[in-house]
Amino acid sequence: MGRYCSECDEWCSNSQFSSNQWRKGDGCSRCKSCVGGGHHSSFTEHQYSTNFQCGECYRQFNSQNELNMHMQVHRPRNVACPICGEQRFRSGANAVQHVESGYCTGCRGQDNARQQIYEFAQRQSGMQQFLTGTPMLTNGGHYDSIPDFPYQCRECAKSFRQMSQLLQHQDQKHNRYTHRIGY
Repeated sequence: MGRYCSECDEWCSNSQFSSNQWRKGDGCSRCKSCVGGGHHSSFTEHQYSTNFQCGECYRQFNSQNELNMHMQVHRPRNVACPICGEQRFRSGANAVQHVESGYCTGCRGQDNARQQIYEFAQRQSGMQQFLTGTPMLTNGGHYDSIPDFPYQCRECAKSFRQMSQLLQHQDQKHNRYTHRIGY
């Protein structure tokens, strides 16, 4: 079983495609050699030059975006979880993902974790600007439910279901690296 690579037009077996590329389907998949910068025709060689180099480990990348994504591995693990205080994360988005996953010892389960993050954001004056609206109140002032998309980017107005998605978006799209949560 195989298909033609959409970049080099060579017939390749399915083992010559990554699972990600294979799932893209016939006519859209690129073989591992093309993805990795291997064999190229003169057209694609000019189109995909590797002139983006990491200043830390000197790896080469095909685009600024790939280099930006790679640079996250060089960040120090000095961000603490806002719930349990564990300090082992490279960004605020990673710390919040830890909570939202339900594995944080401070709050068990994903639903409880989502509620904890939302309430944490409401208590932090610096984070209230990212909340989209006020949920309905119940007796005693306790919030009954969280809006479906409670977080919003103030730069482009895109809404997010998870706080970690907002933080990751700001880091990647607007270069707003969050190393401290809530400030």
